[in-house]
Amino acid sequence: MIENIRLSFQGIFSHKMRSFLTMLGIIIGIAAIIAIVSTIKGTNDEIKNSLVGSGDNIVNVNITQGGMKVNANDGVDLKALPLINEDMLNTIKSYESVQDVAIYHRAATYEGINHSTNQLTGSYIYGCTNDFIKLMNYKVHQGRLFTDADFKEFRKVAILDSTTAYSLFNGENPINKTIEISGNPFVVVGVVEKDDNYQPIINSIDDWYTYYGEESSSTIILPDTIWPIVYSYDEPYQVIVKARSTEDMQDAGKKTQDYLNSFIQKSSNSMEEEDDDESEGEEETVKYKSEDILQKAKNLQELQTSTSTQLIWIASISLLVGGIGVMNIMLVSVTERTKEIGLKKAIGARKGAILGQFLTEASVLTSMGGILGVLTGIALAYFISNVAEVPVAISVPAIMISVVFSMVIGIVFGLIPSIKAANLNPIDALRYE
Repeated sequence: MIENIRLSFQGIFSHKMRSFLTMLGIIIGIAAIIAIVSTIKGTNDEIKNSLVGSGDNIVNVNITQGGMKVNANDGVDLKALPLINEDMLNTIKSYESVQDVAIYHRAATYEGINHSTNQLTGSYIYGCTNDFIKLMNYKVHQGRLFTDADFKEFRKVAILDSTTAYSLFNGENPINKTIEISGNPFVVVGVVEKDDNYQPIINSIDDWYTYYGEESSSTIILPDTIWPIVYSYDEPYQVIVKARSTEDMQDAGKKTQDYLNSFIQKSSNSMEEEDDDESEGEEETVKYKSEDILQKAKNLQELQTSTSTQLIWIASISLLVGGIGVMNIMLVSVTERTKEIGLKKAIGARKGAILGQFLTEASVLTSMGGILGVLTGIALAYFISNVAEVPVAISVPAIMISVVFSMVIGIVFGLIPSIKAANLNPIDALRYE
């Protein structure tokens, strides 16, 4: 075997140009496939990270009507929704896919937030506990989080994000200063910032709205106990769940959604059975629904992969062409070395030895093409990444499969020339001119 490999390299390097041209089809095919697979993998990783986040694994379980998020200030009747208590939260936490859970209120406001002459024109106001703040990856920049006394004594205190603090206080220290929310005074006790290590790539205004639209608005956080004081009504909680891993997000969100909605079913069945028109507006029922961000990522990945799979098949055609080229050159090699084959058979070489020699030569030829194709493919992938500004992630399995596949091509397409060489009659071969 080692002798066959040595002879193969000797034959390849004695006809360098011919060998290179023979390998070219293999090189181009393998390089194209490696570049496409690496680009697909990089794009899919970016899609997943951009939509899911950098390890946050947070799933929002929102109050919805007809598939749209709603709040009490939207004029929607939310009485059928359950009042979430500690026991319910503990049940959700007990799910295998759930790491933590928190509840909160949220309202969008477009006016009524002031400090001195400064006014905010668009903000999100949250009523929550410190658990929600920590789960959302907010870190204290100035001041503090809420204390137990803030909740128990219904203190009118607020925590601002850095955007809000800068807008209202023009860079001054806001701690212990007062802001007004809908005419109610609140003392600022802290400023927080999102602890985000990951920054998605923004290529369009749609991407900006997808990733940053809501988070870029100014945020004000209040203790959840004073929410009814500010808005003059009780409101069911929204829920966020932290899954144990990215793959658990879908399961964690769905289990939480189904568990909370089971209380809606119980209350609506026990309250009234007279509503015969209930089925009519089934789609308009107010219920909890988890944001299936992971599924969105999968859908985009599948679309990207299915499109790129067609390109892989097209690139595979060049491998077929390369294989035919290998067969052609091996047939030429057999013809050129007819006398050599006849001499070997005359001194006792068996058919298997001749067959093995030419199969080894074909395999070595295509394997070298495969290795050069892999190196070219990696270089091509990074070149495309720099020119087209698309992410790239080199796939090790694709590299291994490519090299093995190129070797298989050598065996398959080298088989006919090898059989021809092995079946040569030694007397005819020696007399061949």
